[in-house]
Parts: sequence; structure tokens; C-alpha cells
Amino acid sequence: MKKKILIALLIMGGFISTLSAEQSLIRISTDETDLVLSVAPDGRLYQRYLGRRLLYETDLAHFADYASTGAGGSDAAKAWEAYPGSGAEDYFEPALAVTHNDGNMTTILTCVSSETKKLNGNVAETIIRMKDKVYPIEVTLHFMAYAKENIIKTWSEIRHQEKKPVTVWRYASGMLYFENARYFLTEFSGDWAKEVHLSTQELQFGKKIMDTKLGSRAAMHTYPFFELGLDGIPRENEGDVLMGTLGWTGNFQFTFEVDNTGNLRVLSGINPYASAYELKPGEVFVTPEFIFTISACGTGKASRNMHDWAREYQLKDGKGDRLTLLNNWEATYFDFDEKKLEELMREAKSLGVDMFLLDDGWFANKYPRENDRAGLGDWEVNRSKLPNGIPHLVQSAQKAGVKFGIWIEPEMVNPKSELFEKHPEWVIRLPNRETYYFRNQLVLDLGNPAVQDYVFGVVDKIMTENPGIAYFKWDCNSPITNVYSPYLKEKQNQLYIDHVRGVYRVFERVKAKYPSLPMMLCSGGGARCDYEALKYFTEFWCSDNTDPIERLYIQWGYSHFFPVKSMAAHVTSWNKDASLKFRTDVAMMCKLGFDISLKEMDEKELAYCQGAVANYNRLKRVILDGDFYRLVSPYETNHTAVMSVCKEKNKAVLYAYDIHPRFGEKLLPVRLQGLDPAKTYKIEEINLLPGSASRMRFSGKTYSGDYLMKAGLNLFTANRISSRIIEITQQ
Repeated sequence: MKKKILIALLIMGGFISTLSAEQSLIRISTDETDLVLSVAPDGRLYQRYLGRRLLYETDLAHFADYASTGAGGSDAAKAWEAYPGSGAEDYFEPALAVTHNDGNMTTILTCVSSETKKLNGNVAETIIRMKDKVYPIEVTLHFMAYAKENIIKTWSEIRHQEKKPVTVWRYASGMLYFENARYFLTEFSGDWAKEVHLSTQELQFGKKIMDTKLGSRAAMHTYPFFELGLDGIPRENEGDVLMGTLGWTGNFQFTFEVDNTGNLRVLSGINPYASAYELKPGEVFVTPEFIFTISACGTGKASRNMHDWAREYQLKDGKGDRLTLLNNWEATYFDFDEKKLEELMREAKSLGVDMFLLDDGWFANKYPRENDRAGLGDWEVNRSKLPNGIPHLVQSAQKAGVKFGIWIEPEMVNPKSELFEKHPEWVIRLPNRETYYFRNQLVLDLGNPAVQDYVFGVVDKIMTENPGIAYFKWDCNSPITNVYSPYLKEKQNQLYIDHVRGVYRVFERVKAKYPSLPMMLCSGGGARCDYEALKYFTEFWCSDNTDPIERLYIQWGYSHFFPVKSMAAHVTSWNKDASLKFRTDVAMMCKLGFDISLKEMDEKELAYCQGAVANYNRLKRVILDGDFYRLVSPYETNHTAVMSVCKEKNKAVLYAYDIHPRFGEKLLPVRLQGLDPAKTYKIEEINLLPGSASRMRFSGKTYSGDYLMKAGLNLFTANRISSRIIEITQQ
């Protein structure tokens, strides 16, 4: 009877229970996934199940039966400690490791209480409080379940009441276990201008670690997300797959450990490298959020889960509009004046975009910003270039009929700057060794509250003096080198963590004072791309590489975890072997911008771009907020295709690209996805060059959604570097 009552309470949700010696179950559920934890008689917490949602409530009783076995009984293979400490009987990587006041390095956590509360009809939070019976240390586990989006995010809070600080040297955000025959990991790696390259490997016995030690430009080589195929290589439309990502803008680590029995544990969190943290009595150490989804229908469904969740709950202004823009960088680089910028503003208006964005080079006087070797840190307008200041540029943009945005890099400094001369103690650098410069700059010490005030003041001063500014592009071009904080002095092991927390404090202050200000997250390209930073930014810059062929791969990679409205893509002069149409068609699948002078275009090309911008604005709701489908992979063919389908399934936009077709290769039809099979759709090619007509025989015809998804369309050609955009409309 007690067991039935317990299960009923679990199903209803909103329960609060005190965990004593009595066995208990904790069920964390979305519409598609169940995570079931149980408390053994000794009070320790175990993961019993993680997978597809169980259909029958009565089946939960089986997990209650297993709870009596603990970790070493007859059902031990089905029980793994959910958040193990170090130094006990577990032989593998712990979730928590603490050195106590007496030097002991053992921590064993037992449950004190748990509660699950509905935050709204779709979101429920489960809080599990645990403590060590020997040492006064407490850990609180948080699980946030988003039912409709099939997302679970988890994080932990660590605190203690020992007499002196303890050293915490492992602090996982979460730990998950899997019991499958095989495991296949897809990771995303790269470098500047070649971001998010996908590679897959089978995990064997032992540990595979994905981590970064770069500090600020943290994702330059390794990206804070992964895919895990359960029993097979992750596939787009079939198979069980876990997709996980960490919300942390600094050093992160994922550990995948296959044990001696073939089970897999996945740990996620801050990289403990050089970061043994001194935790004071009563202080709370909050880990980053680990966000994951499990799909039974491959990576495509998992991606759409992430996209829906991000737009609804995580991305700044995730349900709002996005500004199209013209950037001056490739048109002028550092060489500009008011006259050139005003001419570009008029070009922006002629193009039909919403905004003109002024990039690097507008600031510094004693050490003018004429290249990347000087001026960074001195955020006063350069009077020789812009004698009338930023207010004049804002007014000029308004006069031209566009908004005005501006580039900043406030976390960095050139040694050749007034800021460095005045405050050398604000810079992360070694006091007793020769300084190494990455891109001629150094990183400001954001763990220092005075530096936080300064960086916030950069934005605040610009906005106070120029309230008409509509957009910031926030760059971060250097990792942390010369790793020493003058502010921390003897506590250098806290530099990496305190620095990132300081960055967040600045972001939070900016968002609090300017909540509606759109901002682009940039880091020498895509080296900042995590969901904690994206709480404060409307979009991120995927890569400095705007070669459209390379962008097809880069945008394909990022789309696994991020909605296209968060991915900024610009039309530039990179790769002039590609037509302007091809370059524009590639950028149009994301948040569209231009970084090119209209003087490079002939009359037809300009008319084409104007028409493309008009089409983009007309279809923006479908492109930015629709369900995104990856149809044909550039990794597997000489072509690629994707599409966006609006939630009502009455409108879609389809993109097809020929990259480098082989001579005489067989061209296969593209089967569409996401349409309503019972509806009829008109197919029409758009973004055509002026005076030309579609060569697609299907353009202008109507088909059932069933036909389009089963038979498909012949979209690909034998032409090198060619593209088509298809508008699909319910009839």
C-alpha cells in the first residue's frame, strides 16, 4: 500500500518528501524521456533508468524493488550512484572531490530530502538535497525538465560548514549512465576559420576526454557540445541518441568512461584543470547547467528539441525579431572616415537591410586604432577619423533610414594603450616571465571587481551618450595566456573560474540596464557558443570564415545545437569563385547580414541582393522560427540541402546547394521533411537573378506533402557552386 501511495505522489508531481531510511523513488520526466533515481536503505542515491518515457505508471514499482539491492546486490548492474564522491568504493571518476580540513579526501553523500515542483504547465524542477554523515558538506542537485521540448538540464550546488575553507577539486554539473552494447561519440572540433568539424568514434574501455584550457576564447578548438549514439553511429532520422551541451563560457570538460562491465558514465562540467577551488564555509559553489535531450528518432529530432527550448527559454529575445545589417569591415577595414561610413549607410538603405554596423577601428587617440597592434582598451572615439563622434554617426544612420550598431572588445587590451599604461595591474600576465601576446593583446582580469566595473562602464558610457545605438557586436579575440592574476595573488587556482563569473556579472549588468539591446556574441569567430552566454546575446558569430562553401559545413555543424536565428551569417567577398547569388543563398539560411561594398556589384547583382533581402524579410518568420531539417549532408555527398518549416506546416523554405559535383555522377532526389502529408503545396523557386526564370521543371506546380516527403524533388544539378531556394506554400 505504501508503495502505491508513493508512486501516485510521484506521478502527480509537486510532492515534497523527507527521505529517511524508507526507500524512495524520484522520477524526472519529459513527454518523451524518463530519468528515474532511487534512494537505497543506506540513503545513497542511484540512477535506475534513463531512456524513453515509460508508458505505465505501475512499472515504476519495479524500480522500488531494485532499490533494496543498493550498489552491490543482485541487481547491481542496474544501479549507479547518481553523484558519487571521491575516495569510497567507486573505482571510477567521481562527480565530487573535496579535501576536508583534516586532509581527508573522502566524501560519501546521502539523501536528506527531495521535492518536485511545477513551475508552469510545461516545466518542473526537482531538487535533491544530500549531505555527508561525517563531514558538514552538502550538495543540492537540480533537475529542470521541459516536457514539450524534451529537454532536461541539471546542475549542482556545493556548500559546507567546516571551520576553515575546503578545497573542491572535482565539481561535476551532472553524471549520466548508460547500459548499451556500443557507444559512438560525435565531437565537434576546429580552429579559427574552420569551426565545428564533425568526427565520430566508437568509445572503448577507458576514458575519452573532451576539454579546453583556453580560459576566455574557450571554444577555439573544442566545442561545448557532443552527440552520443546509443548502439550505433548517430544518424539524422533514426536511432537513439543523446545530445548534450554545457552552459559555460570558460574551460569545460566532458568525460566519457566505459567501465569494466561495458557501461558508460558521462560527466560534464567545468574543467578542473588548474582550478582546485577554495570554498569558504557557507559559500555556495554553483556549477554550470548541463543541458541534454534524448531522441529515439536520431539527431534531427534532438536538434529541433534544442531549437524549440532555446527560443522559448534560453536565448535572449528568443521569440523576437532579428535585424538584417550591413557591416563596414570588408569594405573599409581600419581605413574609414565619416564620409565613407555615411556612404555605406546609404548603401545599407538601398540594399534594404535594417541596420549599419560599424566594426573595429573607431576608437583611441594617443595610440590610434589603425591596426590590431594598438588602442584596444581606449574606448574614446578617434577624433581624426570621426571628428563629430558617435552621436553624429547615429544621426547620420537615422537620416539614411537605418539603425546604427557598433563593435566593441571590452575584455581585452593592447599593451600599446592608455588603459595598460594606467592600470597594468588589471591585466592577466606573469609578474616574473616574458609576456606572450596572442594577436597583440592581453586579457583583462575580470575576476577583479574594479575591472568588471570598467568593462560594464564601456558599454554604459557608449549607451548613455548614444541612446540611439541599436546593436552591439561584442568580440573576444584572445584566450587567456600568461596565466596569473594580480588580484588573486596567492589564489591563482581560482583564476579560470572567477574570471568567467566576472564576465557573467558584467553581462548581467548590461542586460539588466539595457534589456532590449540586441547583441552579437563574437570570439574571433565562433569560439564562444554556449547557452549560458546566450542568455545575454541574441545571436553569435559562427566564424570569421565567410567563404560560402566553408559556411555550409560550419552552419551544418552549429545547427545541431543552435536555432538558425542565433547564427549570424554574412554575405562577403570571400571566395569570388562563388557567385554573389550563391554567397547570399548560403547566408539566407541563418540570420542574414552583408559585409561587402555595393560598389563591387553590377546592376543585376545589386537588384538580386535587394530582391533577396525582400524575400528574406517576407519569409523571416519561417526561416528563423520554423522547424529546421537537415536533408542532405555535405559530409556525405557533393551537395547539401536543408529546410525550415513553420509550425503550422503551411509554409516552408528549402535550400539546395551543389558544391563540387563529380562528372556524370548520379543525382538523387531530395526527400523533404516536416510537411503535412495530407496538404497540397505549391513549389516556387525564388531568389532568381533579374531577367532569369527557374530551370526547375517543378517550379510553379503543386504536390501533396506526402509526395514531397516520399518521392522528393530533383533539386541538385551537375553545376559547380550553384544554389536554389524554394518557397513552399500550402494551397
